[in-house]
Amino acid sequence: MLGLADRWYHIARVVMRLALYAGIARRYRYSVCRTRDRGFPCWVVARISWIQSEREGREKDFKLPLGARRFGRDTPARGDSVRKIRILVADDHELIRRGVIELVHRQPSWEVVGQAVHGQEAVEKAQKLKPDVVILDISMPRLDGLEATHQIREAVPRTEILILTMHESEQLVRRVLQAGAKGYILKSDLGRRLVAGVKAVAGHRHFLTSKVSEIVLEGYLKRGTAKSSTTQLTRREVEITRLVAVGNSNKEVAEALGITVRTVETHRSNIMRKLDLHSANALVRYAIRSKMVEA
Repeated sequence: MLGLADRWYHIARVVMRLALYAGIARRYRYSVCRTRDRGFPCWVVARISWIQSEREGREKDFKLPLGARRFGRDTPARGDSVRKIRILVADDHELIRRGVIELVHRQPSWEVVGQAVHGQEAVEKAQKLKPDVVILDISMPRLDGLEATHQIREAVPRTEILILTMHESEQLVRRVLQAGAKGYILKSDLGRRLVAGVKAVAGHRHFLTSKVSEIVLEGYLKRGTAKSSTTQLTRREVEITRLVAVGNSNKEVAEALGITVRTVETHRSNIMRKLDLHSANALVRYAIRSKMVEA
């Protein structure tokens, strides 16, 4: 038979366990101990005290009773799951990279596995490290973010791309989404929306901030019922596209067609605008898809 003091001791332990399972341990800590005072068996002292460091949001050093779970930011509550997200940060501005990395490090189980300062390095590191998410700038040296997105998605299909840029362009948003990016965030929204953006694209969902969504919607409304003929090429433009796609320079195209180099440059500019393309490689891919040239 248990004495009265022993019963109270075990009751206190059960109460503490229930408090922990209910999530009270997020803000409280406890201790259960046995003491004696002048020979009188005071078997139990149960104490719940406020954690002063609310900023840390976790319990200090103390032991939980057997079978109890510890709750806090470093351990998910029952039913929650923490997914480790591996991130590659690609931006040619060191200050932006530092800001992104600081935000990432604040998230439990998120990890920055690499950094890149230009588009080609981003592609190479994505192929090597195979991150879950690449946070990618558009305007970078050696290889722009649009072409880097194409190459990363082709090389590592499971890696998602989150574009982080200062450009508020509806056409650019459409191009990067068509290239395979899952999200688009303006650098002005970096501190407020980056975490939500990473979570969304890591879950293979699209993510646009409210401002970007408005830009896309306005562009769509302005286009209205624009005729599809605006994206069709003239016979001369088709000829130039074929010649460029097989590797001819502007000078060689001009000689083949008997026109000036400046005229070729003008035609190429019109072709890129009509097809909404951004690079010579994109033009080659278009020519192959359209059966203008053989792969």
